[in-house]
Amino acid sequence: MQLKKYTDYGLRILMYLATLESTDKPSGKLVTIREICDTFSLSANHVNKVVHHLGKLSLIETRRGKNGGFMLARNIDAIRLDYVIRQLEGDEAWIECHKPSCVALPACELNTIVAQGKELFYQYLNQYTLKDLLKNKAQLRTIFTSTP
Repeated sequence: MQLKKYTDYGLRILMYLATLESTDKPSGKLVTIREICDTFSLSANHVNKVVHHLGKLSLIETRRGKNGGFMLARNIDAIRLDYVIRQLEGDEAWIECHKPSCVALPACELNTIVAQGKELFYQYLNQYTLKDLLKNKAQLRTIFTSTP
């Protein structure tokens, strides 16, 4: 299993925003799409889509206009990794038995076993928040701000 690039970008954006915070609470510092694109070498089109989605999930707050940008909308210890990944990945089945229909379907246990593994994956991630990704916050901040 591999996370979509879309999910990876969402997690990177959240981590970037969290490194700007001096506490675990949102600071109000706005970040631009360009800043994210330059830091991670991503296209503005991809970043726009991810930022829009994170905004719809109320994980970030977005402001339009000349002085616009976005920032975290929640405390970093309130953003659970299982929620973020499940929302950005979509809750699609990891094994597709019906498109096209598999001949083994009537007797196969693969989908059931993999679905249980998927739930265990999310249960494991449930114990972690964005804060847990920032154990090296100062080092991450330095890396992010020194990126050309």
